[in-house]
Amino acid sequence: MTQPRRARKATPALPGDGTAAARAPMREALAEAAFQLFLEHGFERTTVDDIVARAGVGRRSFFRYFPSKEDAVFPDHESSLAEMTAFLEARPDGDPLDRVFDAARIVLRMYAANPEFSVQRYRLTREVPGLRTYELSVVRRYERTLAGYLRRRLGAAPDGSLRAEMIASAVVAAHNNGLRAWLRSGGSGDARLAVEHAFALVREVWAGRIDPLGPPPPPVVALPAAGGADGEVVVMVASRRTPLWRVVQELEAVLAEG
Repeated sequence: MTQPRRARKATPALPGDGTAAARAPMREALAEAAFQLFLEHGFERTTVDDIVARAGVGRRSFFRYFPSKEDAVFPDHESSLAEMTAFLEARPDGDPLDRVFDAARIVLRMYAANPEFSVQRYRLTREVPGLRTYELSVVRRYERTLAGYLRRRLGAAPDGSLRAEMIASAVVAAHNNGLRAWLRSGGSGDARLAVEHAFALVREVWAGRIDPLGPPPPPVVALPAAGGADGEVVVMVASRRTPLWRVVQELEAVLAEG
């Protein structure tokens, strides 16, 4: 008697642009087979032999496209990173902060294009320590790409390299915070809302303070002026770009000195 075959768990289609799929259909097939098996049996229990058997190819084919199982979980990040790099190199002018925000939105669109797959991958990554470590290395590559662009734009300015690293870190942290909030919700709603809110906070700190053609804001100078005991005056000299907290900090320091 023929035994009924167990229904295979459905897996959402892997994201990817049509051009990439046309160039490397085998890569897409291997990634899809791998992710199906990871969901069915778990990441650790799935072997490369299992993946190639599901895809109907040999082991050589797998390692031609993926150095490891971890790479098969994130098949879309290579194309996303390449798109980000090309975007930053295509038009290196304009406001640097706006440019890195737009570059980060490329990654967001990649996740939002297939919410079901993105959510399932997020959950799988949370369960497997090795995948979390791999994900951190992917995030660092995005951060280095943004920092490299900013360093080229700000390199001539004082502390240009430091600012580039700090801004890139802030943008990536803002993007990931908003993205993960959306993923934790199960991919419901608009992924852009939380990310754009986080970007707005980064803009509050850095907008107007990374002009590659101009010097950084001069320091705040507090000048105590002579006056009567009841009418002492403190004169503040500061750039218009100096954040308010810095002005208040210097003012409090002068008043504390008496």
